[in-house]
Amino acid sequence: MAMPEQRFDQFQSLQQQQTIAPQMQQSLQLLQAPTLELRHLIQQELNANPTLEDESQDVSLEEVSTSDEDEEFDRELAELSQLDEEWREYMAQARVAKPKRDDADDKHQFMMDSIIDPITLQEHLLKQLNFSPVSGEQKKVCEMLIGSIDEGGFLQVDLEELCFDMGIPFDLLEDGRGIIQSFDPVGVGAEDLRDCLLIQLERLGKHHSLEYQIVDHYLDDMARKRYPQIAKKLSVSPEDITVAAEFIATLDPRPGSRFASSNNTYVVPDVSIENVGGEWIVALNDEQIPRLRISPAYKELLASNDGKSARGYIRDKIKSGKFVIKSIHQRQQTIRGIAEQIVARQREFFDIGPSKLKPMNMAQIAEAIEVHETTVSRAVAGKFVSTPHGVFEMKYFFTTGYQSEDGESMSNTSVKQALAQVVAEEDKKKPLSDQALVNVMGEKGIKIARRTVAKYREELNILPSHMRRTY
Repeated sequence: MAMPEQRFDQFQSLQQQQTIAPQMQQSLQLLQAPTLELRHLIQQELNANPTLEDESQDVSLEEVSTSDEDEEFDRELAELSQLDEEWREYMAQARVAKPKRDDADDKHQFMMDSIIDPITLQEHLLKQLNFSPVSGEQKKVCEMLIGSIDEGGFLQVDLEELCFDMGIPFDLLEDGRGIIQSFDPVGVGAEDLRDCLLIQLERLGKHHSLEYQIVDHYLDDMARKRYPQIAKKLSVSPEDITVAAEFIATLDPRPGSRFASSNNTYVVPDVSIENVGGEWIVALNDEQIPRLRISPAYKELLASNDGKSARGYIRDKIKSGKFVIKSIHQRQQTIRGIAEQIVARQREFFDIGPSKLKPMNMAQIAEAIEVHETTVSRAVAGKFVSTPHGVFEMKYFFTTGYQSEDGESMSNTSVKQALAQVVAEEDKKKPLSDQALVNVMGEKGIKIARRTVAKYREELNILPSHMRRTY
């Protein structure tokens, strides 16, 4: 029975989509990849495609045949050669445009050579244990307890349960915990925050201090800033409690956190924006990206085998390589275009600082560089920009905002900074409520709702007014 024409068309359309999808997926993957990930993806392509190579000799376009098929093949190679020239010219211009100090290469190499694998908290504690004068049995108990310490430095097992479940004498477990608590960082091996802070105070010789009494008996009240109530119970002044609380705040609530892997993240900016001669110059981080081209090795393969299968294989690989080169070139051009638009629209940010960040959305940039908004979204994903004011995620520059009374546009970031400044300058003995903050912001020409103030305050980790009061 013949297949209906409509079903055949649907099947053919689906088949075409399945053929196109892998290339489109690869193009999007290259666009979204940050610089270091892009380098890894390019290396995978170099390993998988023999017609691609990095920084090789110029491609020669000698004709190896005069057949119609070979002429078409040579035309494709000519296009690839032109694309290769444009890509190398683009990379050369980008390198020239980038302001670079003479010692930049040496500093970059030193930085890369200085990156080492971070030591974990457990490794740090085991090293100290190996130098401790403990018996073999006690050492095994300590090793077991060290294995039960989390990234914050807290012991995650109950000694009584461990004694019951494993039959280990409680005294041995308690001694092991004491040994670990004598190690660096101070406060490690504690059961909870109170225990952690008490260990640190003891090591500082403050066992009989006001700080020790507050942590031991009134830690929860201190967290809620109930200073007058604590002062009354301890027969001291609220000012004394304030001073003690300020000292307690200098202690480390998570002594093991400095060994956490998240603290060792290394970011490579994809774009650098620097002021050169009064002009803001955009330069892409091309040094980490291999410069691809089509290898001349295809000529030897063609000369050694005239079979159509070999020729077809080479043609497919060259087309695949061409697509990769074109996708990388397009990625770089898109990111450069976005960065140049950021500079043009956020000039005051670069001249003055983050307080002058203006509202900007991706649709505006997409229209300016003539791409779809989703392309901009993918291009900025995971990318970082190095500026004189610090390193920022590219998406940092895309933010909604407010219109001030004088008609000036302000981004959410600028409003948050203005709010933080108001709180920093308030009377600490009479901190401003959220409604009072709304009034002060209004006096500065920034109309903002009370719930928005509360939202921004929480995002800035600013406590409510009753918890910001000092005595």
